[in-house]
Formats: sequence, structure tokens, C-alpha cells
Amino acid sequence: MSHIEMERPSPAKFRILDLFAGPGGLDVAAHVLGHEVTGIEWDAGACVTRANAGMDTFQGDVRRYRAAFFPHAQVLTGGPPCQTFTVAGHGAGRRALDDVLRYIDRLHTAVRDTADHPDGPVKAWTQVFRTWRQIHEELRRKEVEARALKAEKRAVEQSKTKKRKAMRERLEALGNSAEEAKRLIKDLEALQTPDFPDAELSGLLKEFGDLDGALEKLKARLEELGDERTGLVLQPLWWIIERSRRPGAEAYEAVVLEQVPAVMRVWEEYAAVLRTLNYRTAKQFLHTEAFGVPQTRRRAVLMARLEPGRRDPLPEVEETHELYHRGASHPGTTKADKADTLTLENVENENGHPRKKPEKWVSMKAALENARPFSGEVPVRSRTPFTVVSNYGTGGVPEARGRRDHDAPSATITGKVSRNRVVHQGTDKDLPDGLGRFNNAEAGVLQTFPASYPWGGKDVPQQIGNAVPPRLALHVLRHVLEPELDEQEVEHRLKEGAGKLVAWKPERTVVPLDHRGLKGHPLTGR
Repeated sequence: MSHIEMERPSPAKFRILDLFAGPGGLDVAAHVLGHEVTGIEWDAGACVTRANAGMDTFQGDVRRYRAAFFPHAQVLTGGPPCQTFTVAGHGAGRRALDDVLRYIDRLHTAVRDTADHPDGPVKAWTQVFRTWRQIHEELRRKEVEARALKAEKRAVEQSKTKKRKAMRERLEALGNSAEEAKRLIKDLEALQTPDFPDAELSGLLKEFGDLDGALEKLKARLEELGDERTGLVLQPLWWIIERSRRPGAEAYEAVVLEQVPAVMRVWEEYAAVLRTLNYRTAKQFLHTEAFGVPQTRRRAVLMARLEPGRRDPLPEVEETHELYHRGASHPGTTKADKADTLTLENVENENGHPRKKPEKWVSMKAALENARPFSGEVPVRSRTPFTVVSNYGTGGVPEARGRRDHDAPSATITGKVSRNRVVHQGTDKDLPDGLGRFNNAEAGVLQTFPASYPWGGKDVPQQIGNAVPPRLALHVLRHVLEPELDEQEVEHRLKEGAGKLVAWKPERTVVPLDHRGLKGHPLTGR
């Protein structure tokens, strides 16, 4: 076979706009696949990391930009901050979710009602835009009121602190020790109608109680107003609508959005709007370890491609690795593992062929060892067999720390990853010589960032914990942007991309842009 016959055609190259881009998890995956990415990110620390990594970035609030500013972007991606929804079992979480769903429904109604506007596309766009402006104004008013209430709440809390100090000093002046005064204050605060023989102390207690009542009212009102991030959750949808309906604009060719599992309900409503706008969609819960990430983490992903005339859903992303089952110290022998393998062998992939038997999941040890030769300034270090003791409790018991051995995937990497202890396997004895904690490079590797990723800025562990795992992004982007590839080509692309991801090193540094950077930018056409 000749060299020419062996060559594979290069897949199409896309220009991607990434909202809420973080430190660059999706960006680095897109780069190894050959795409160009511009991110918008407001966190200063994440922007420092992006600049170190050479990631094209506009620093600032997504709401200060518009889809119309970037007419040459072909793909929209992002993960809007949805922390409020992670408490979906609580009243505040349910209300925040309900608010977002109501706003999406209003936008969907406006899009549907103007699909065939008798006065043409300009009038239709005006009507849709008017709905968005109304929603935007409602959210703005709530945000302004919430800021004022938060300032008032801080002032009340400071007054409470002063009153508590005054009560403690009065009790000590009446002959109580410092410890007795602290205990008495706690007891007195619990009384609904405190009655104390000392008039000064009684007055202080009454004032303290009044402040407590005011604080509770402020908290209740703030909860009613909801989270100011609600407007951020709506931004990707509005950018999609604007590009699809504004006269003279071209719709995005594809959309990829991801967040915590609690956001799947939002993605379901997003998908309904996207289908009205001629997109094929798929919604999928993805287990990161099933895509070669050495970590158990679950994400809700919405994928869409612009394909007018087709109503069938997009196929789901095919898993390449086994799921991890707690108690399996190394891959592949549990009853549950066998059941999963048998199930997958009987399932067809998107091309109608039986799915290939998945690989074993990747352990922490394997990921760290594989990445070590590619370390940058901060090394990925060698360790004896270890156990990671989580900073979090399990089963609602703070003292019952979660534990994972080195030959299993990590538990979910969070912003507290630097607090996890790394101990000798089977013991509670920390590893010596600074090995008792993961450094930034090692924590990043467990999130599948390259070992040489140039982390910078403040609160790097939080950046790592909030990031999209690049290995997961690699699979999702490949799936959505390259649907024409056959099974062998897909396998080649993923294997090649994973290799490039591990070996990736920064080639340049850049300076984050602001609004002035729009002029002359490749995505703006200005």
C-alpha cells in the first residue's frame, strides 16, 4: 500500500467560541484535534492560567459580549455556572431551577411564535429580542436589589458581632470568666424572651434579638430573589437564538454544553428550543472514567448539530472504557464489570456495528506514571503504593473520609483537591517528603490536563476542580464535530488525540483581551 493510500484526510477545522471557558480544559482538547478556540472567562486566576497556556481569551463577564461580536465563530461551547442547582433538594435550588425553566419557556414561545412571521424576519427578530430584553431587565433589577440587600446583611452581621462582644464584656465585668461568658451568651441567645437581672445586659440582648430578626428577613428576601447566576445560565441559549434568528447572521454549526448532573433538566429545555431552530440534539449523562479519565465524575452534556430537515436525535457518545465499581481494586473482575461488558457487546454503535469491548478504566497510578515523562516545571512525582483520603466525609458523616487506593480511579476532583491526604496504602500515615499532598501538576493530571500545563493565578486547586476534563472534552468534540468518520478513523483520532494531550506543552504566552481586542480579531470580522 502506498504512502498516499495510507494517509487519512484531515477532518474539518472549526472556529470555536467557548463561554465560561475556565482554565482551558475544552480548549486544550480542541487544540490537539486541530481546532481554533477563543474563550470568554471572568475569573482572573483562570485567565492567568489561560494566558500562560497561550489560550486566546477575552477576560470579562459574558453578559458584556454578544453573539453578534463574533460572527465568524462556527461552534459554541460552554459550561455556565450552575452551583445553585447542585442543591436541587432544597427550596432555594428548586426555585432557582424553576426560574430558569420559566425564562427558557418564554424564549421558546417567542421563537416558536415568530417562526413564520407575516411581516418578515426583521419583525420576527424584533419580537424575539423584545422578550429577551424583558427577561434581561427583570434579572438586572433582581441583581441590583440583591446587591443592596447583601450589603445591608453584611452591616447587620457586623452589628451582631459588636453586640455579642459588648455582651461578653458586660458578663465578664459582672464577675464571669471568659469561658463562662461565652457559654452564657450562647444560652441567652437561645432564649426567645431573655430576662436578665442586669438592665444593661437585658438591653444588649434585646438589641441583639432585633438584629437577628432583621437578618432572617434579609435572608428570606435574598432567597426569594434567587441567584444572580440565573442570567448566566441563559446566556448560551440566547447566543444560539441570536445567531439563528437575527437577520444577516449565520447559525452555529454545532453546540456543546456541559455541567453538573442537576443541570440536565435545563439541557432538556434547551434541546427543545434547539430543535425548533433546526438542530439535531442529544442529552447524555457521561461518566468520566468511561472515557479514560482517571477519576469518577458525572457530567450532563448537551450536544447539537445544525441539520435542517432532520428530526431524529444525534447518537450518544460511545464509551471506550469500563465503568468503575466501588470495591474493584483493579479493573475487570467484579460481577458488575462482567455484566456491563456483556451489555455493551450486545449494543450497536452509531454506525450499526456491535460496540467494541471497552478498555479497563484508568487508575491514578497509571495516569500519573504515564504523565511523569512530560512534566514541566512542577514535577509529577513517583510514589509507593498509596491511598487518597478525601477532604470530604461520606454518608453524611464528616469523620468518615472517603478513601481510594492508587490502583483505582480518583474520586471526583474538586476545588479542595489540595486538602486530600495521600497516605501509605492501608494506613493513615502520610507519605513523606511532601508526597502527602498532590501538587498542581498531579491534580491536573487526574483531571487529564497535560503534566506541563502552566497553572497560574490564585486558587489553582479551584481552577482544576471546576475545569472540564480535557480527555472527556476530546471525546465529545470529536463526536459532535466529526460525525462522518468511520469506526477505524474514530479510533485513530481518539488515540492520536489522547497521545497529543498527554505530551502537550505550551508553545507561547498571550495577554488576555478586553473589548478593545475585538477590533481585528479573527472571529469578529472588524
